[in-house]
Amino acid sequence: MTETMASLQKLASEYGAHNYHPLPVVAAEAQGAWVTDVDGRRYLDMLAAYSALNFGHRHPRLIDAARRQLDQLTLVSRAFEHDQFGPFCAELAELADMDVVLPMNTGAEAVETAIKVARKWGYTVKGVPADQAVIIVFDGNFHGRTTTIISFSTDDDARADFGPYTPGFTVVPYGDLDALATAVGELGERVVAVLVEPIQGEAGVLVPPAGFLAGIRELCTANGILMIADEIQSGLGRTGFTFACAAEQVVPDAYLLGKALGGGIVPVSAMVSTWPVLGVLKAGQHGSTFGGNPLACAVAREVIAMLRTGEYQARAAVLGDLMHARLAALPESVVSMVRGRGLWAGIEFTSLPGRAVCERLAARGVLAKETHGNVIRLAPPLVISEEDLNWGLDRISEAVR
Repeated sequence: MTETMASLQKLASEYGAHNYHPLPVVAAEAQGAWVTDVDGRRYLDMLAAYSALNFGHRHPRLIDAARRQLDQLTLVSRAFEHDQFGPFCAELAELADMDVVLPMNTGAEAVETAIKVARKWGYTVKGVPADQAVIIVFDGNFHGRTTTIISFSTDDDARADFGPYTPGFTVVPYGDLDALATAVGELGERVVAVLVEPIQGEAGVLVPPAGFLAGIRELCTANGILMIADEIQSGLGRTGFTFACAAEQVVPDAYLLGKALGGGIVPVSAMVSTWPVLGVLKAGQHGSTFGGNPLACAVAREVIAMLRTGEYQARAAVLGDLMHARLAALPESVVSMVRGRGLWAGIEFTSLPGRAVCERLAARGVLAKETHGNVIRLAPPLVISEEDLNWGLDRISEAVR
């Protein structure tokens, strides 16, 4: 007997921990930009799993890559090499114009990797006294939900009641170069890294002031500090560039990648950097059983091949211009601000709760998700057609008027 939406929601509520508050949609099938629920109703996916589905649901090239690898080899752990690992690392390093790749699984693992590497680099290369390293981060950040990462979160939902917290972090206002410079001046040689999202996704798709990323790069270079760009949501085509840092022609010391790197099929993340940085790690000092596994590498290699053409970055730029032009026309009495870049937008409402807007949209066949009360996020798959995008934007216009 086929389960109904109500019975499946009941099972999830009774047996699944309540760490999320999902919309009343139970997906069963998907293709491209469209999702079908268990009752046969179709929805236009304007969220794309927070950019994990940049290439849409079940992209044929990615599904084929996964199937080919499933017939060959799925896991050996890093106890052995396998035939997909070296090519994956080489191809991702080339895409990022970097030297070396350390693959993991989730975005949070990539961030944890960067924290460990930055500290070790600080002690063994920069000469920071033992246990004195400091990493500067920004308020409104979202880098994951591990204990260390939430220790420098400014979001009470993520942080409250999970202490004691990990020391070694200083938080400054996002977009404020003067505050960053002051913190660097006060902390001196103890600062080993600045960890920044080129655009803050969870905070509501916040785009920093022009020159902010370039200013961070200049400050880090002048003070012997690593600039680490968390491009887990913003990277791999989402903003119209392969990496969002490119909007200011900035090259960080390391990229943190995830989400779209796995093609919406398997979790794949990575820290991509140079040998002087990642070379501080020695065998046994960091790792993951599934990090860099054959299936993940095979899928990610196809993602990299797709990005090499520039097609998806160009689609994000062109369709992003269309989306932002249409969103800018929403009534000012309802929408106080629209921000973002490429096929990524945050819509801030004057009084409407974001949750209510997302529920209205779901009722009209569009999937989006709220954040921080009165903001909703849009991140359609980069493969979405102009016709479907306009259809979704029409539904958004209806829902907020």
